Amino acid sequence: MERWNPWWRGDPDPAYLAWSKLKVRWVPDELEQISLKPFSLNFLSGPRQVGKTTLLKLLINRLLNQVDPKAVLYISCDEFSSFKEVGETLDEYLRSRDLWGIETSYIFLDEVTFVEEWWRAVKARIDDGSLTDSSVTVTGSASMELLKHREMFPGRRGYGKDVVMRPLSFHTYLVKVAGIKPATIEGLDSLEKVVDANKLYSQTIARSFRTYLETGGFPLAIREMTEYGRVGEESRRALLDGLRGDWLRAGKSEGTMKEVISYLLEARAAPVSWLSIAKETSIASPNTARSYVEVLKDLMAVTILNFMDPSGRTIHRKNRKIHFADPFIHKTLASYCGEVVYEDALIEGVVASHLARRYNTGYWRNKSEVDCAVVEEGEIYGFEVKTGV
Repeated sequence: MERWNPWWRGDPDPAYLAWSKLKVRWVPDELEQISLKPFSLNFLSGPRQVGKTTLLKLLINRLLNQVDPKAVLYISCDEFSSFKEVGETLDEYLRSRDLWGIETSYIFLDEVTFVEEWWRAVKARIDDGSLTDSSVTVTGSASMELLKHREMFPGRRGYGKDVVMRPLSFHTYLVKVAGIKPATIEGLDSLEKVVDANKLYSQTIARSFRTYLETGGFPLAIREMTEYGRVGEESRRALLDGLRGDWLRAGKSEGTMKEVISYLLEARAAPVSWLSIAKETSIASPNTARSYVEVLKDLMAVTILNFMDPSGRTIHRKNRKIHFADPFIHKTLASYCGEVVYEDALIEGVVASHLARRYNTGYWRNKSEVDCAVVEEGEIYGFEVKTGV
């Protein structure tokens, strides 16, 4: 445990020091959402390479300025082979904590989904009262597995929060990276006023958006672009290796997943059915096709928009539009599949995914098409995405 927690012996955290020396860095807004009030069991989920471990290290550094360093425990769970090892490590710390006279602990279990049935170690110690005076935060690269295991803790979360850490939105990118503070939308009825107010930054916004289409909201890609003027292979490989590992763990064939992704890229954001995916790939049935897309959705790699009728009601039996959830994900997977990146589909995906983060979002299609239809306070707003001059 000592090597994970160098602050116990008065040494700085190497990960925090490395972050503090970066030319481009920011404090994630999600840091403020983690509950530190005992008892809390927080779930921090999000796509691969989005910065969850960095968030933990920043939160730990803040805590070290407020509490006894021995009150803070960080465990990297990717080295454990069983939930019993996790439990034994927790017990060892809790015994020492009592001897040290620590009353409240802040425990961070990083990459916990690497450990099969990890939840058993935590649940048992919640039930026996060992963690009553603690705030516990768990993270996992396989976010779908982490979120699924929330069901294992009925009535055992205390003040805990579900925190979803996504790639930076374009608005947050402008604030954190470009260094401007554009006007923000309180409600869609104020959209035109906000657009007018942001004309002051029109050149910076346009230039930043072109860069954002290359990096998306992923920290490593953003830093590579800022420092070297391009996105390097390291960031693409890190994202792709993580996604491949997660869908393989979900029992999906890499070859078949590649076919599905290729089909979605070639569809260029046009509405598709589970049957059409099955017919155009080697998949045997629409249900299997659906399961592959839903794995991508659970990994937060795609955003699915269902058909929405003019009253705002979602019609699930209709075809759906499937967008990649971030432009860096879009381009990385296109390179992986050897597919062309169509700018119209890329930009429509940015708009759709941003709207879906905040609103009930679908699409509408008859003789014409509304790319994104949003319901807010009973009102329906339509968005048509156009590219070009």
